Amino acid sequence: MTKDAMAAEAAISARVGEFYERHPYPPPKDDLAEYRRMWDERRRRAESFLFWPGESYREDRSILVAGCGTVQAAHYAVRWPRARVVGIDASEAGIEFTQQLKHKHGLKNLELRRLVVERAVELQERFDHVVCTGVLHHLPDPDAGLCALREVLEVGGAMHVMVYAPYGRTGVYIIQDYCRRLGIGATPSEIRELATTLQSLPADHPIAPLLRSSRDFSNEAGLADALLHPNDRAYSVPQLMDFLARGGLRFGRWIRQAPYLASCGAIATTPHARILARMSQAEQYAALELFRGTMVRHSAVVYRTDDRAHPERIDFSGEEWRGHIPIRLPDTIAVRDRVPEGAAAVLINRNHTYTDLYLPITPRQDQLLAAIDGKRTVGEICANKDFEPARTFFEQLWFWDQIVFDTSFDRLILRQAHPSTGSG
Repeated sequence: MTKDAMAAEAAISARVGEFYERHPYPPPKDDLAEYRRMWDERRRRAESFLFWPGESYREDRSILVAGCGTVQAAHYAVRWPRARVVGIDASEAGIEFTQQLKHKHGLKNLELRRLVVERAVELQERFDHVVCTGVLHHLPDPDAGLCALREVLEVGGAMHVMVYAPYGRTGVYIIQDYCRRLGIGATPSEIRELATTLQSLPADHPIAPLLRSSRDFSNEAGLADALLHPNDRAYSVPQLMDFLARGGLRFGRWIRQAPYLASCGAIATTPHARILARMSQAEQYAALELFRGTMVRHSAVVYRTDDRAHPERIDFSGEEWRGHIPIRLPDTIAVRDRVPEGAAAVLINRNHTYTDLYLPITPRQDQLLAAIDGKRTVGEICANKDFEPARTFFEQLWFWDQIVFDTSFDRLILRQAHPSTGSG
């Protein structure tokens, strides 16, 4: 890198750092008591098997929250009280507020350090879980930041990465350009004037849906972070996949995968469904991003490329799926009022924002759903019969973000059921 390029990156980094000192994000808020009530063992188990489907459940992992802001590291210390949590951030204001939360709530499992993501290797240790959400797209060199995080991710570990997506943020980038042309800064008075001006936008402006639905526009810090940030970029699905590959990381799955799948929602009923079914998984993801059109972020589970302990995806083609233990995701509900004819219920994941992502189920499927207790395998739930209908149903539940699987005992169960297969 040339001296001029290094100087340019340093200048961007300085502007970003100054921005967050003046506008800590998210806005400082002490909500840990409410947050603690949300995170019981059921929710922790579901999250654990989302990231590590092939490993036995454990609560004592090491966690790095990179770019922790004002509260994210404290949240992880609360949700995983037996884990060791380290939070790093470039903002002194963010670290100071998190320190206050640590002392107030007795978070002895939380360590904090003021450190930029790109220098994470200075921690001189590796972590089972690395969390970096809403950070990399603000760095002067996101590739350097991602490579640094890969270096501190343990082999066998899992990373949660979230970056902005371009198409759903079209309105954001229009208003960012508008603010640059007018020379709008990020002083309190300028932010308030911007908020007032946004109320006069045309009703069909591309940013209008976000202004109505996103919490980022409900306060000054969120408004500044969304529209006045000095450094902001976005990644389409193909760009994200290239970004991960350059960083020595392998895509595992989306945190919520149904919006990206051609078998879920309205797209599955169109003439294009059969074309999409012939495409590779990555090509489907890219096409569905375009079909959806309003994705504002991509949130993914990723692994090191030199780590083959984690499956490419849950596989229903052989027999191992019978040994999977299904675990209901805690934000899923079964709606039983005014359901389609012949359906016993409609399943919805409340984290989905697309209204076409609902799954009607039959009375027999409802019985299978009710039998999920987080302990029994699919084979045990089915009482070792009617496997083909069960295969389709449990695959649907997984695709539609209704369940995750504990696959850690699959081989043992299959060996017991088929002793002649040997230990291979």
